[in-house]
Amino acid sequence: MTQLIERDYFSDHEVLRDPYAFFNAIREQGPIYRPPGKDYYIVTGFQEALEVLRDHDAFSAIIGLQGASAPLPFTPHGSDITAQIEAHRTDFAGGDQVVNLDDEPHTKLRAFINTLFVPSRLKASEAFIEDYCNEMVGKAVADGGVELIGKIATPFVTQVVADLLGVPKEDRQLFMDAIASGPIPGALDGTDPMSGGAEHPFAIMGKYFYGYLADRRANPQDDILTEFAHAKYNDGTTPEIYDLVQLGMFMFGAGQDTSAKLLGNSMKYLVEDQELQSRLRAEPKLIGAFLEEVLRIEGSTKQTARLARKDARIGDVEIPAGTKILVALSAANRDPRRWDDPNELVIGRKKVAEHVGFGRGKHVCAGAPLARVEVRVIMEKFLAMTSKIELDLEKHPNGVSDLNYEPSFIIRGLERMHIKLTPSESFAAPRQGA
Repeated sequence: MTQLIERDYFSDHEVLRDPYAFFNAIREQGPIYRPPGKDYYIVTGFQEALEVLRDHDAFSAIIGLQGASAPLPFTPHGSDITAQIEAHRTDFAGGDQVVNLDDEPHTKLRAFINTLFVPSRLKASEAFIEDYCNEMVGKAVADGGVELIGKIATPFVTQVVADLLGVPKEDRQLFMDAIASGPIPGALDGTDPMSGGAEHPFAIMGKYFYGYLADRRANPQDDILTEFAHAKYNDGTTPEIYDLVQLGMFMFGAGQDTSAKLLGNSMKYLVEDQELQSRLRAEPKLIGAFLEEVLRIEGSTKQTARLARKDARIGDVEIPAGTKILVALSAANRDPRRWDDPNELVIGRKKVAEHVGFGRGKHVCAGAPLARVEVRVIMEKFLAMTSKIELDLEKHPNGVSDLNYEPSFIIRGLERMHIKLTPSESFAAPRQGA
């Protein structure tokens, strides 16, 4: 029988179902370990993960999308391969996406992104989120149940990002359909996340985004797209439309993964534990703390990857330039050296917000503030409108063990989840056409 540490994280469906057992086995070999026959290290230690994520000088984010198992498009030479990385940037999967950028290009684009998530913008989004949640959750409760992932989570978060970016309502379904039919980020079958050519979701959405932005630059209006089209970098320069198009497309895709999967993972804990569900229903102020603990124990992103571009050290391990690193965020968040009872969900855990569920350093998830708001609000609505939320045992006769996860080495998220919803005594079904 193959030992757990000898399994291939990037293709093994048993590891997909329970990555935590795999990472625990790796952790027993040390907080940074090179699996047998592999050309990359796996970092499972919390402190060691922070070292990598914060050291932007020594570690490049260029392999963030393709992962640590994919071969490099060049043979590294010397103790500093920064120039080689930049010479081959377009040869990496998604090399020009913000998640893969380094240095000044990343700094400029991230500063620009941060302007989309200022408190006033989030406050405006929260009003949209409230109204949209009332409509979506109200209909699901009135129907007595729903398939949570495809019918609620994904369209919900997509509409929120669309509203934030100002995408016209008539185009939003097209965007959702394009993303649904596109390749899965981090697919276990090895599919290139950027494959598909003109049919790739980014190519389809890019044409629309280019049109929106070009129009707003020529014909400004009082809307978010106009702000987006005329915004400037911190140094006063104007972004190229291409860079804004890339950013808008990435936010659409990444927004779905982060928030939609968090909602599904959180709901799994509530249908498993009716006592916990009742507690949150009685004390909705605890929902935020509950979501932080879910982000720690079963966050939407299992791992990220870095490429050592200079000779470096992680813990007490020497890392030559050109070495690929799998940073196991989900393992760092369960490191017993950092967390008491790391495999238990504990609401009110001290300093839980220090988890790395959204990453850390310059590449920390830009949409984290929005994700926290949108998932908190929709969870509040589900609990307020119901007296009980259960797994639909007609669809999942063996309970949560029947739930399957999206076949991705990056994302931890359910493919589907059918739930039954019992209305609360105060529930009033939404009016038709409201």
